[in-house]
Amino acid sequence: MSVYSIYFSPTGGTEKVMDILADVWKVDAQIDLSVLEDDYENYQFNQEDICLFGVPSYGGRVPDAALARIRKMKAGNASAVMVVAYGNRAYDDTLLELKNELCECGYRVKAAIAAVTEHSIMRQFASGRPDQQDVKELREYARKIQDSMAKPGDGELKVPGKMPYREYNGVPFKPKARSKCTSCGKCAAECPVGAIPKDAPSTVDDKKCISCMRCVAICPYGARTLGKVMLLAASQKMKKACSGHKENELFLP
Repeated sequence: MSVYSIYFSPTGGTEKVMDILADVWKVDAQIDLSVLEDDYENYQFNQEDICLFGVPSYGGRVPDAALARIRKMKAGNASAVMVVAYGNRAYDDTLLELKNELCECGYRVKAAIAAVTEHSIMRQFASGRPDQQDVKELREYARKIQDSMAKPGDGELKVPGKMPYREYNGVPFKPKARSKCTSCGKCAAECPVGAIPKDAPSTVDDKKCISCMRCVAICPYGARTLGKVMLLAASQKMKKACSGHKENELFLP
């Protein structure tokens, strides 16, 4: 049996949650779904394996790029544990969509976690999370899932969400390169969807960009930013929904 941590985490929030769980599970390997040029068809699991899948919630949905790469893997009837990270607003239909996709691919979905992480665009919301209390709670969740999976039988896992899924057409925030840009190419090399041309890294293809904020997070010069006026307006609009302390959630059969 092997345990895999498989995640899509452009700005590191989902990865932090997965690392907490991975420490309890003692995972054998990590698979980063944000690597554009990885050949995901080469990953093949079997019935004895356990796959921990972690994705962020984008507008209450699973990012298309993550789903496309998960579908290429060969499930082999492996067990799956789902983790959805969200930025203190809501995760809407993300868990249900991920569950349905994993089941369709051939995984046996055993448990699910909804975890609060710092908002990837408006960082003031859920700032610093997962915090120390989250770490303690998520580790406890991991142990409860292990205990649940050790019991015989396959109970049905029910998670929140409804169909048809919440409509999501992206957000209008597309990070642009400012005067600090040196065209070093780091953002182009690490963009999960290839939205930044390698031969013109100071530009961006708005149609490809999924506003994951990876380029903003990794730029060594702080050259990629969002429009301050639009960001301020969006922050005010989201303030009520994203304020307050949201709780992590565990779902077992």
